[in-house]
Amino acid sequence: MDSRSTVPAWASAALAEVYDPCCREKGVSVVDMGLLRSVAVTGGHARVELLLTSGWCPFAAQVLTDVERAVAAQPGITSAEVAVVWDEVWTPDRLSPAAVATLRFLPDPAAVPDRDAYIATHRGNEETTP
Repeated sequence: MDSRSTVPAWASAALAEVYDPCCREKGVSVVDMGLLRSVAVTGGHARVELLLTSGWCPFAAQVLTDVERAVAAQPGITSAEVAVVWDEVWTPDRLSPAAVATLRFLPDPAAVPDRDAYIATHRGNEETTP
């Protein structure tokens, strides 16, 4: 089961404007990064579970605070807590299609027999410098 299915639409909408500082300038939210594992509400208290891209993320505290504030500000929510999940590893397959396109993840080098041809094909209309 895709764990992202346990995130209510209101929570995804609220968190679509919360960014990991590493991705803010690219407009990739914690939702697009696939960091949300679940959001559960009991009696007005919201518990949010997040995955981190790395256990060593220097911005984790800021992301947790921003997520907590965004959820706590929603109608019907009286308190919120955010917990980091350690029993599931974040992988790039959690990225939204928009995040993949924005971040331009490259395939495994072993899957690309001709690096230069791959780059030329996927460069698009970007200008290059010699």
